[in-house]
Parts: sequence; structure tokens; C-alpha cells
Amino acid sequence: MVLEENGGDSVFEPQITEEHIDSQYGKVHCIMTGTLRANRPVILTYHDIGLNHKSCFETLFNHEDMREIVKHLPVCHVEAPGQHEGAKTLPSEYIYPSMDQLSEALPTVLKHFGLRSVIGLGVGAGAYILSKFALNHPDMVDGLVLININPNAEGLMDSVANKITEWTHTLPDTVITHLFGKEEIQTNHDLIATYRHHITTTMNQTNVGQFFRSYNSRNPLEVERPIPGANINARTLKCSTLLVVGDHSPAVEAVVDCNSKLNPTKTTLLKMADCGGLPQVDQPAKVIEALKYFIQGMGYLSSASMTRLRSRTSSSSSISSYDGSRSRAHTNELQRGRTQSHGTEEKRGRSHTDISMENFSNSHMDQSISKSTEVAC
Repeated sequence: MVLEENGGDSVFEPQITEEHIDSQYGKVHCIMTGTLRANRPVILTYHDIGLNHKSCFETLFNHEDMREIVKHLPVCHVEAPGQHEGAKTLPSEYIYPSMDQLSEALPTVLKHFGLRSVIGLGVGAGAYILSKFALNHPDMVDGLVLININPNAEGLMDSVANKITEWTHTLPDTVITHLFGKEEIQTNHDLIATYRHHITTTMNQTNVGQFFRSYNSRNPLEVERPIPGANINARTLKCSTLLVVGDHSPAVEAVVDCNSKLNPTKTTLLKMADCGGLPQVDQPAKVIEALKYFIQGMGYLSSASMTRLRSRTSSSSSISSYDGSRSRAHTNELQRGRTQSHGTEEKRGRSHTDISMENFSNSHMDQSISKSTEVAC
């Protein structure tokens, strides 16, 4: 991958290392991009079911706006056992790791590459794995960006439904319904056909099935929102966390539920309007915009490096606060809607208070905030 900067800047060509790392739970395929820098974390990605690092993150990382981030922070893509492109069928005697075990393979990856800390970027199953890793190894995780995170275990009805689905649907069909919502499947035929083709021709079906069953057998994250004066030592994510979900995603309810269980002073929920099951594919520029402010709020991107981003922010963009039906989660919701979406939002009975996009960044730097934030864009 070669990145060229505008304005005659020198060509940026990060070093790329690809390795299969032996862990206690099998070989983990990793792609390391960039050069390690002292006192800076690495962005560590983990994909969802039926995907690998390319199909899950290539659109995001190939976007021109991502250049500013990868110039400052190296990237390590991690793929679950047997999920990389061209993977051979895992041996019959191999017992596929649980979600907990996959998370416990990550310290081996960090040790292998000499990484001190990471900013996790995970989707679906990958988001769950990174969350588990952060809970058990908080000193290794500076921040988390979790797309389509489901913190709960499969219930009895879900388990029964999954069994029926296995009997009546092909694996690619089952994976598609996991990744995308009904509306997207019915309307975005080109995107669905592309991913169905990828799952069918690029991924090892047997291995994907094992990864899927492992995810469906996951335990709950067992996180609890800390309440001052009560359970201040509750088990929860201790790092800054950005939750991301498209409003047409099948994971919307699960992500909102996860938000209600996390520390409100460290958590932001980004709900993306007119967006499907894979926000990083559907609307990569908006995800990158939020990611940049998130990383800047952690102190790893200078304000100077954000100049181009600010110049691209539409003057019609805003963040608006509203009180929704999820008040039980004590969520202070903010909406950054596009001009053409205002009519729809007014029908939903939400008030619109314009706030500059920089306040989204400030919400990560101001640790005195008493409520979690939901940003819908």
C-alpha cells in the first residue's frame, strides 16, 4: 500500500509484515502495517463472521481520509484461526477456540510484535473478542472502537432459531443475515451479492461455520455500569470506548444495550443514519471522521493534523441533543444530522440543538462528563 500526500509531500509507504503466529489456541494470521513508535499504541483490528481483514476493513483503510491516521499509528490486522484468505480446512481433531480463548490469544500477538498497547477496532464477533481482551487485560488497551457489539449471550429462543436456520439455510445465507439487516438485503442487491460471493468463494466454509458456532456459544460480557456511591468498582471497560452501529443494522438493539451497561464518562454511541450493517463499508468517511476525533481525544493526533478533516466537515452538519425512549439507560443523546434528514427527525419528535463537530472531540477529552453520549449522523 502506497499513500501519497497532497501538496507535493513525500510518498508514505508503510512497512508490511504478514505472519502466522502460534498461540495456545492455534495459529493466528496477522498483518502488521507501519512502523512502531515509542509511546504510541497500535490500531489492532478484528473482523466479523464470514469476513477477513480485507473484506471487513479494506474499504476503510484504503479511504484517502485514513491516511492521516495510518501515518501516525501502525495497524495490526488479526484474523481468527482458519479465517484468512485461502485458508485450508482446520484438522478434524482441532477444537475451535471459544470467544474467551480467542481473546486470550491476543497477548501472544502483542508480545510477538513487541506491542505495549493497542486501540482496538472490531466488528461483530471481533468487537466482542476485543472487549473481552480489554476486560481481562486493561493495561494493554488504550481505547476501543466497537462496531455492532453484542454484549449478551444467545438466549434459549435465539439458540433454537439458530438451529432451525442451520437446517433450512445455507451458511452464506446465514452469515448474510448476521451481517446485514432485512431492508439492506432486500434493497442493496449489489452489496449483498458481493459479500455472498466473497463468503462463498474466498472463505473456507467449514472454518467459517466453526467460528460462527463459537460466536453463538459466547458468554455474556458481564459488564455493569458503575454508579457513583454504589457499585463504583463494577466490572466494566476502563478505556475510552466508541460504539458504532448503522440504523439499519441487525445489531442496533444490542449496541444500545451495551451502551447502557458501560461507564457513561468513557463511552460514546455513534448511530449512523441511512447506514446498513457494515458502517465502515457503507459510510467509511463518517466512521473515519469519528475515529479521528476519538484518537485525538486520547492525545495521539495533534490538532494540526485535523485541519484537513475540519475543512471537509459540511457546514450543514450538526450534533443535536434529544431525549429518546432509552432514558432508562440514562443516555444523553446527541444527533448530528444532515440537512436533508431534518424533516424526518422532526417527525420523530426530537429537538435539534446545533453544536459544532469539535464538541464531539471534546467529549472524549473532558473526563468530567457525567452522561454517556449518543451521536447519530
